[in-house]
Amino acid sequence: MNTALALNPMLRQTVGFDRFNDMFEPNFRSDGASNTFPPYNIIKSGEDNYTITMAVPGFSENDLKVVVQRDQLEVSGRVDDQLSDDATYLHRGICNTSFERSFRLAEHMKVTGAEFRDGMLNIQLLRDIPEEARPQMIEIKHVDDDRKGHLSSIGKDTH
Repeated sequence: MNTALALNPMLRQTVGFDRFNDMFEPNFRSDGASNTFPPYNIIKSGEDNYTITMAVPGFSENDLKVVVQRDQLEVSGRVDDQLSDDATYLHRGICNTSFERSFRLAEHMKVTGAEFRDGMLNIQLLRDIPEEARPQMIEIKHVDDDRKGHLSSIGKDTH
């Protein structure tokens, strides 16, 4: 019996997270739905650039919607599945079902654009940390010898 905790499913739903605890909450909710369509990749390029690439065959850019609200990125697709009166599928292997996919974004993540080409939706993200939130280097100053002598005499009785 394998009792190891697989973190992979948790990492697939977050982009740019550094806080480990926040990844657990959405993955332990049981909504019963299998979230496998559409397939996607999350790609990190450089220190602060990310791309979510989703394979959405059968969709056009008018069928897709990308919405950011606070720390949630919502991607959805709606397809009109209308057959002509004289068409019948003998085999239907291309999934063209409507979908909704959400990603929880880490603090300071911004969606900078989305492009659709050849059945692939690419969503660009940038981690834009404000200057005041970045680590600050503190200068260490040299203490002269007179000060060291003063510190070593502290607590000594001079009577």
